[in-house]
Amino acid sequence: MDRFNAQKAEQSEQLEIYDATEMPLAGDPLLPFAFDELTCRAIARGGRGPVLHLWRHRRALVLGLRDRRLPGAREAVAALEAAGWKTAVRPSGGAAVPLDEGVVNVSLMLPQPAGAVRLNEDFARMAALIRETVERMAPGARIEAGEVRGAYCPGDFDLSVGGRKFCGIAQRRLSGAFMLQAFVVVEGAGAERARAAAEFYRRAAGRTNGASVPGLLQVTEASAGSLQELTGGASCGDFVRMLKEVAVRGKSAERTGEEMRTAPAEENPADEARPMSAVFYAGEALLAEAERLRERYGIN
Repeated sequence: MDRFNAQKAEQSEQLEIYDATEMPLAGDPLLPFAFDELTCRAIARGGRGPVLHLWRHRRALVLGLRDRRLPGAREAVAALEAAGWKTAVRPSGGAAVPLDEGVVNVSLMLPQPAGAVRLNEDFARMAALIRETVERMAPGARIEAGEVRGAYCPGDFDLSVGGRKFCGIAQRRLSGAFMLQAFVVVEGAGAERARAAAEFYRRAAGRTNGASVPGLLQVTEASAGSLQELTGGASCGDFVRMLKEVAVRGKSAERTGEEMRTAPAEENPADEARPMSAVFYAGEALLAEAERLRERYGIN
């Protein structure tokens, strides 16, 4: 797999980093996705260069678009929320992903040159970023790319070690810009996340025979792992630090949670959004965008 290169000839601007991982979000999991949407629109207008956004959530299940159509999806979501989970449907591709403090979410937003749509190449770009980060942390790790059978949120660019998936990648394209989004399971037990996803699909099957429901995934606990389990000793802090080193290669403008809390609005990655913190993604435009996403993509 090629080395990661965030900046091609047509993307020579400085990479901006927005790191909200220090204090995981506890509220609406759609807020980081709304942040990505507003940022992508600003990039499309020519007001921004590439942006890297990093965040975590304390406990959420983020559904893919196809999950919302499952016969028992509404009941499954209600059960999760009754058990203390936050839920949302994201606008990018893929299927359900359990999030907690051991999972780092990575969004890379880039300009989209006119007439240049390279889906596989762009998937590979994010895969290269994650792969190089992990290989620098654990030089002996044998990372494979390709769909992992029985995994939650399966895809052609799953990243795994020893047949156990630790990373999934999705993308979303707007006119003039696009975003690559990945979840990376860094700490804890991969089997616990797989169990949560499997339970969602069990409930989402409703009263039907699950095997006959289109789009219903059969998730197995043995398909998932964390970097801590697979490579030994990894922490979210270590992963985030190394990922930023790989991404910027010495050229970046970074904001941490505290800096984002006090930054003037005109310097935010999306000029419609007001300052955000690692605890709370704030601003009327950001909240309105989250509601727009919920209304458009939520469970009917």
